[in-house]
Amino acid sequence: MKMLAEMFSLAPGNKDHHPAIRCAVGVFVPLFTLVLLGRLDLAIFASFGAFTGIYGRGEPHGTRFFLQLRAGGLMLVVILLASLAARMGAAWNLDAATTTWLLVLATTLVAGACSVAISWQRLRPAGSLFHIFAFAAIASIPNQPPLWQGLLVAVLTTAFCLLIGFSARALPGHRAQWVRPRPLRRTAEEKRAAWLEGLGYLVAAGLAGTLATWVGAQLGFGHNYWAMVAAVVPLVGHTTRHRVSRGVQRIVGTGLGLVLLAGIVLLDLQPWQTILVMALCQFGAEMFILRQYLLAQLFVTPLALISTLLVVPASPATLLRDRIVETIIGAAVGIAVVLAPTLWRRLRQA
Repeated sequence: MKMLAEMFSLAPGNKDHHPAIRCAVGVFVPLFTLVLLGRLDLAIFASFGAFTGIYGRGEPHGTRFFLQLRAGGLMLVVILLASLAARMGAAWNLDAATTTWLLVLATTLVAGACSVAISWQRLRPAGSLFHIFAFAAIASIPNQPPLWQGLLVAVLTTAFCLLIGFSARALPGHRAQWVRPRPLRRTAEEKRAAWLEGLGYLVAAGLAGTLATWVGAQLGFGHNYWAMVAAVVPLVGHTTRHRVSRGVQRIVGTGLGLVLLAGIVLLDLQPWQTILVMALCQFGAEMFILRQYLLAQLFVTPLALISTLLVVPASPATLLRDRIVETIIGAAVGIAVVLAPTLWRRLRQA
């Protein structure tokens, strides 16, 4: 009952509209610019570059800038690797099944490596969820734009988000002393925890990707990386109950978010209107992500799928089906990974 109450409780706000506005602007301006240029094929690079803005949300301007600089740099590396991976797959002329399994393997390695990198740099949000999503989504694009164009859009979007991060310094009432973060000094215990966390992400993402790929091949589902993303959601949290709760909230929130997405699709929006909806969804996600994870998924789900539709047009019905199936598979795997150590200890004691 306690976990159920936690799922539907709303934590008090803490000026959440400030980071929400920054993130919404960081998404809207680059994407709207691409609409004006007629280059929506580059939208996915701008979308993932804009993830820079979600880091350091409650920090002073100086600290936030350097945290976002680290986070943005790591995301740019992931985007570059994903673009190169897509080109290598095309150059080797591999069949679809081999390409899919290699992508699962590569995404699994990214999940573990980026988790360790995020932990070592003490960035928040923790974990490699965004990096899994970015790598797999970009590497899955069949017709890649020129490499320099994709990277240029990602770099410019990242720089724009860095600018937004300290733009409030122009207002005297919001100006604080520019303080650079202290040099990172990691204890042996912190290093061990980072590697263990990376192992958890490696196992969860790898199992979810393998299971989703196998089930997809049998039943005709796609987008196996959505399962890998959902699998790492339960790995963030201070207690086992909280982690399991996040996994359940991911499933329920995704289902509700798909209902909202279905309504958006029926509106048959113009590209600029779609970009505006994405910005509003980004605002809603940042408003509630720390206060009520289930409610935040109402906005995260349409945001993720609309960004996919912008670059790779597909049947909305197919996307809705794949999203809920892959989310259930991934969240179930993530919850199992969270519970496995406890069950193993009890078995040993028995």
